[in-house]
Amino acid sequence: MDINTIYEAVFDGNAKAAAAAVEAVLAAGETPETILNDACIPAMAEVGAEFEEGEKFVPEMLISARAMAAAMTILRPLLVQAGVKTVGKVVLGTVHGDLHDIGKNLVGMMLEGAGFEVIDLGTDVPPQKFVDAVKQHQPDIVGMSALLTTTTKSMPATLNALAEAGVRDQVKVIIGGAPITDDFAQKIGADGFAADAGSAARVANALMGLN
Repeated sequence: MDINTIYEAVFDGNAKAAAAAVEAVLAAGETPETILNDACIPAMAEVGAEFEEGEKFVPEMLISARAMAAAMTILRPLLVQAGVKTVGKVVLGTVHGDLHDIGKNLVGMMLEGAGFEVIDLGTDVPPQKFVDAVKQHQPDIVGMSALLTTTTKSMPATLNALAEAGVRDQVKVIIGGAPITDDFAQKIGADGFAADAGSAARVANALMGLN
């Protein structure tokens, strides 16, 4: 087994094969960092790209994300032990009044797959909770999701709360969800807009200057 086996297992969404391949490749002496950077991250990037092109769909993304998670369960403690830095930290949540979480969860998985540390605040997150999380975790990015037109107003409210707390300038803010458009993102002063989970990692990387 080699790095390629891990790439294929993650890309194909075979969680059991991904975990087994990671164990085998580690036992053969490969470093966790190489496995992450040369197999897991490229596989998820390819999944995201195919999703954006309409060649993969949500269920396929989900099974790839689960395979990535299976690999990361083994790799994460080893990466921490080795002091390997993540590419950035993201605080993620579905905004106040909105209980939808599938889109947010997919975004979180894609960001993890791109090498970000993700702090997931869950659903129905009030503006103050975003503020508290920024103060506590000092993330690079805040990601907000809304699936209902009626809850999109929680996004500018959260941006205002971040500004009033004096932490707005410390983070980049990405927003997304079914009713969200690039125009809306610009109007409320967000830094980025992700049309779907596939593009979220690409937008986050761009905001971090990593593309």
